[in-house]
Amino acid sequence: MQVGLMALQGWKGEYDGWDAAAAWTRTIELATQAEGLGFESLWVFDHYTTTPEPTDEITFESFSTLSALAMATKRVRLGHMVVCTSFRNPGLTAKLASTIDVISGGRFELGIGAGWKEDEWLSYGYGFPPIGERLDVLGEHLEIITRMFAPGHATFQGKHAKVTGAINVPKGIQSHIPIIVGGNGPQRTAGYAVKFADELNWTFLSPAEVTQRMADVRARCEKEGRDPATLRFSLYAADELMRQPGQARVDLMGAYAATGLDRAVCFPTRWDPTADAQAAFAEDCHAAGIALRAD
Repeated sequence: MQVGLMALQGWKGEYDGWDAAAAWTRTIELATQAEGLGFESLWVFDHYTTTPEPTDEITFESFSTLSALAMATKRVRLGHMVVCTSFRNPGLTAKLASTIDVISGGRFELGIGAGWKEDEWLSYGYGFPPIGERLDVLGEHLEIITRMFAPGHATFQGKHAKVTGAINVPKGIQSHIPIIVGGNGPQRTAGYAVKFADELNWTFLSPAEVTQRMADVRARCEKEGRDPATLRFSLYAADELMRQPGQARVDLMGAYAATGLDRAVCFPTRWDPTADAQAAFAEDCHAAGIALRAD
């Protein structure tokens, strides 16, 4: 199992009361340290204001942050957990993704989902349609983005989105930019992953739940004619369970690895945005038998 980390943005309050310049310096410091410790990837949230309540505190924008992380690192994979697709025209999302893939030297992965944080949607003028409509939009956006990543021009006409002969050059450095569909929905979200994605990402599930979900989705792949081995599985682990170093965290990381997950993404610096906290998490991963890549 590979292990990635959430980069510091301030969304979960880790930069409350900080000066913006000092916070950004810490984000870069911990990103470069994470790469040196051997973590496989760095991820950002796609949110505009803090959670659970929007406050007048730092929240760095996601695509800008990833562009800077791409220049500050050399090896780690980079992406979102996950893009709220309705925040952007899907053609723009594809263009942003392809450009960051070039900037990063071919290290970008597009994590994308339907979105959920109602206060942001309303504050920034997106409205807040029912979940069924948000999922409809996600499906149409995935149609457009996959066509824009593919050779040639992209054309698609849907109820909520369209492109007509859209050009996307450059298309990135990778021959195929991986797409990660994020969300715990066992029907439509999982179905989008089976149809469009290279990876399905869940949040906050237990090891037992992960095991059952993987079996269910693999069976669905077989039913729909997709080789189950071609779909990866990842989990964003609950922050509270990653908060304290020690045996409980070691055991939990080991349990996740034993499920056969391809990737776990964790945020151990949420409450302690320091190099020591990040290094302690690396030690716990090693203690769990998870091999990090030492640079």
